[in-house]
Amino acid sequence: MIAAMKNKITALIFAAILFAGCSLEEYPYGFYSERNYYKTTADAEAATLYIYDAINYIEYSRAIVFLGGMNTDELDPKGDATPSTKDLDAWSQNNFRSNTTLGNFFKYSYITINRANAVIKHVPSMNIDAGIRNRFTGEAYFMRAYSYFNLARNFGRVPIHMSMVSRLEDTQAGLPENLDEMWGYIISDLEDAIELLPYYAKPEPGRVDKAAAQAFLAKAYLYLASAKAYGVPQYSEMSFSVDDYYAKAAQYAGEVVDNPEQKTYGFDPDLMHIYDVDYPDGPEHIFIMSMDRTGETEGQYSKISKMYIPYISGGTVYLKQGDSDKMIATHDGWSEYKTNITFYNSYAAGDLRKDWLICKEVYDASGAVVAAYPGSLSYPFCRKYVDPGFNGDKTSTKPYLLRYSDVALMYAEAAGPTAKAYELVNYIRNRAGLGDLTPGLSVADFRAAVIRERVYELAFEGNITYDLRRTGRLHTVTAVQEQGITEEADVLFYPIPSIETDLNPNIK
Repeated sequence: MIAAMKNKITALIFAAILFAGCSLEEYPYGFYSERNYYKTTADAEAATLYIYDAINYIEYSRAIVFLGGMNTDELDPKGDATPSTKDLDAWSQNNFRSNTTLGNFFKYSYITINRANAVIKHVPSMNIDAGIRNRFTGEAYFMRAYSYFNLARNFGRVPIHMSMVSRLEDTQAGLPENLDEMWGYIISDLEDAIELLPYYAKPEPGRVDKAAAQAFLAKAYLYLASAKAYGVPQYSEMSFSVDDYYAKAAQYAGEVVDNPEQKTYGFDPDLMHIYDVDYPDGPEHIFIMSMDRTGETEGQYSKISKMYIPYISGGTVYLKQGDSDKMIATHDGWSEYKTNITFYNSYAAGDLRKDWLICKEVYDASGAVVAAYPGSLSYPFCRKYVDPGFNGDKTSTKPYLLRYSDVALMYAEAAGPTAKAYELVNYIRNRAGLGDLTPGLSVADFRAAVIRERVYELAFEGNITYDLRRTGRLHTVTAVQEQGITEEADVLFYPIPSIETDLNPNIK
């Protein structure tokens, strides 16, 4: 299915007459000719898959880690990392406007938005099957909301384009008046996606369905409710009721975790199976990228595993699978995403998410240890991204954009200490080899416990930064404190990249 998706995307790229033969500087991101297009179901599907293709670019997929974990105490960069990575890790704010990672994240988000706008403009009026038409349109609404959601969390108010940009003059949109208006667009798009999308019979890697839209709407409501509840600057001034938004978050997350009509997604009882690269359609994976080792260029295939694994002399090494005797092969790596040792040591004793999913030993084919931490292995490394079928540097490892366990924890946090919330949290803890959460907690203490559980359940998946930001604790990160920053307002949002502000006078 993934290979077929890539073929369709490639076909679209060639069919669409990218940039109409002019220089790249003369056209906005994601522009393509519409002439003689949007005629058939295949055209509509190719255009829809083209939306997803934009987030597979390596500059965007790696930014998920840089902006969601590298800038906290979860990960450290290698010593000779790029200046943009070092600046993000160290919170060197003077360089943020020209930071290439921030610029690329911003750029590819708008490429995604523009491609989504093209589908929203054309597909609803196409003479094709209504169910298929609704699905493609719903996916476009979701991906537009997904992009604005990520932009809003990182930059706050950003220019809003609700129609396709095809000329340079169309790019100079101003900023929303406030965060209420900014988030209103996101919520509205997700509501439209929910109305249009079906539940899939099984997970489809690289694509979203109704459950994904419900879960992301829950994520949006929870982000806002918690940010206002914790008194985060700017969010505390928004006009909604905290209790109402917590209730809405619980409602929409409940549509995924407590809804008999939703039969596609659920907990995977096997912790290791969640991260088995050959099962991207497992029950946990509500939204996952579509990279595959058979791709021709990076972005179609992935090198994410190389980023987490340290350099190990000898090339191919082997990893133990949980508490079994099974071993799987992997290549060595580049030490780009180094586990912070203080974070590693913060796991509770017996937590399998540490013992099984962070490797402190590697083996040879016979099962003999060839490197270990501390010692010859420079740091214990995350093994959520490992592909035993790797082909040179090509792997099928992918970012986990939305997992069922994330939604279960969202529901628990939003609902508070109900029986269902305890049931969901305890399942996650028990699967990790831990005992039940303390019963009888207050709402505040229960929510704090759930947020802490998210740290370890979703580690290395690009979530920790945003949980710190929405609870007003990003200023407690070690690197932030070393910069002398003590106010949350000073790390709340990144500045909009100068490559954008220089071209658009309306966002200076």
